[in-house]
Amino acid sequence: MDLSVLIKEALRALLLPPGALLLLALACTLFRARLGLWAHRGVLVALGLLWLFSLPIVASGIMSLIETKPTTFPAALADSQAIVILGGGKRFGAYDILEGETLNNVTLSRIRYGAKLARLSRLPILVSGGAPLGGMSEAHYMRQVLEGEFQIPVRWVEGGSVDTAENAAKSAQLLGPSIRKITLVTSADHMARAARSFTKQGFTVHLAPTDYINREPISLNSFLPQARALQVSSIALRELIGQIWYSLRGQ
Repeated sequence: MDLSVLIKEALRALLLPPGALLLLALACTLFRARLGLWAHRGVLVALGLLWLFSLPIVASGIMSLIETKPTTFPAALADSQAIVILGGGKRFGAYDILEGETLNNVTLSRIRYGAKLARLSRLPILVSGGAPLGGMSEAHYMRQVLEGEFQIPVRWVEGGSVDTAENAAKSAQLLGPSIRKITLVTSADHMARAARSFTKQGFTVHLAPTDYINREPISLNSFLPQARALQVSSIALRELIGQIWYSLRGQ
């Protein structure tokens, strides 16, 4: 496992809900003698935010601020020289797969959409995704699925990156100076940061976001706490922090 990735994941767990809110409640409880009334208020704030972030209507609202709308097609495809599909993680402990690991649903959504665009455009494909948590690279399995299940050829395989900035930098090395216009495929919540990184590498980027969150019609369930809604809120806040971090580092 890459040490920098391990540190990043640990920090995310501590900075994002539910971890950050549970830590706040624990700290207020442990230091209640010193904090006095503020300890009770801190616990109430932590529980209140945990409740809010668990509501589907709140999670959907936060994610709406993060998700990116697509570039108009087919004009964007006509102006592109290649399709770049970014990995979104693997599924470990895959007992249904001989290798014991495979692509997770996020990555499968991305390559499914990338395959659709490739059929429409006949553009060559680059897949990008390393193995920050060990095992084979995401790009290896992405090519395997695209060629074996979708019958879509993959021209370039970038399997050494561990984050979005490296996706862009290593993809730029593979594509070379002659390919500077791309259609970028990634999840809608990840697109803003990914597009920024690829633009920094000198690409003209046409946006092809996919994997938008499920938005059911508003009902009573929209105002009842759900574990899935808490996960969506956490993902949106993580991406917001990631965008701020990349902006500060100029990536």
